[in-house]
Amino acid sequence: MANYIYELEMKVRDYECDLQGIVNNANYQHYIEHTRHEFLLAHNISFAELHQRGIDCVVARLTMQFKVPLKSGDEFISKLWIKKDGVKYVFMQDIFRKSDNKIVVRAQVDTVCIINGRLSDSDELNETFSPFFQ
Repeated sequence: MANYIYELEMKVRDYECDLQGIVNNANYQHYIEHTRHEFLLAHNISFAELHQRGIDCVVARLTMQFKVPLKSGDEFISKLWIKKDGVKYVFMQDIFRKSDNKIVVRAQVDTVCIINGRLSDSDELNETFSPFFQ
């Protein structure tokens, strides 16, 4: 069982659904990305400010397992926890449908830092995230 360290509630918008009436698969990536960004902001980390200082956090690998679909109007909770693997920050992210708490998507997002054009470990992010590493 994951020890989630952050969660964000959202709601499916009509335009995110495809012809089948379910959320298009690409939109789940938007949901989990938005969750990571909000997690960073909650810890006073701004992508824009990092970029201005020559630090770019980028996705190196992303895997998603689709379990049950969301439909227009569904409310859901996007949750995450984080672990460190070498220079990678690995975000484990799950989305749950709020009405029945069913797992919708399981995702693993491996991110790395490019500092001044070089793959590097970030002392700043290590210090910020270390209390959360599992």
